[in-house]
Amino acid sequence: MRYYFYLLRKKRYFIWIIALLLFVLYIYKYIDKNLKPSIVAVSEVKARQVAIKTINDTIKKTIGNNIKYTDLINVSYDKEGKIAMMQANTMLMNILASEVALEVQEQLVEISDSSIMLPLNNVFDIHIIKLPSIKVRIIPQGAIDVDFATEFESAGINQTRHRIYIVVNTDIKMILPLTSENIRVTTNIPIAETIIIGDVPETFVDIPE
Repeated sequence: MRYYFYLLRKKRYFIWIIALLLFVLYIYKYIDKNLKPSIVAVSEVKARQVAIKTINDTIKKTIGNNIKYTDLINVSYDKEGKIAMMQANTMLMNILASEVALEVQEQLVEISDSSIMLPLNNVFDIHIIKLPSIKVRIIPQGAIDVDFATEFESAGINQTRHRIYIVVNTDIKMILPLTSENIRVTTNIPIAETIIIGDVPETFVDIPE
């Protein structure tokens, strides 16, 4: 009789364990299907904001107001005083790209040592009850890619604004509880510009990547 009750209790424990595992599995599936997309979406926005702010602050710190338009672009004039050719200062741009890439890499490594706290109230837009916060980590993935880009736009009658951008591309991994996502972050920051009086020259030497 005792052995029978022992087997019965053991069977009940086994059933409770199975039921608990099934409940945990159900909760995990529910979170993965219904809550995970919202958490990942909001976390990605926050991670991008932090990464872009870090990149922008780093570029401002590295370049600041030390770079002028004439440092980056050499302008040649014809006999009539009109702009005949514009040529990029390739050497200086390559130096700037290397400095920015190294500094941004270091700053992203620093923020990877800390976590971003994301309140779940903001995720689900609930303010009646206090929900906990989750930790979001940002880890840089691979090397930083730094390019330059230019833009010509009308700035008035017979005037053209020429703006030079520095473009930073980087991949980061966003680590959340129970999941992780890889994100491509791109930011364009204007670093120099000028107003061209007259026609834009037909010859323009491409800015190097």
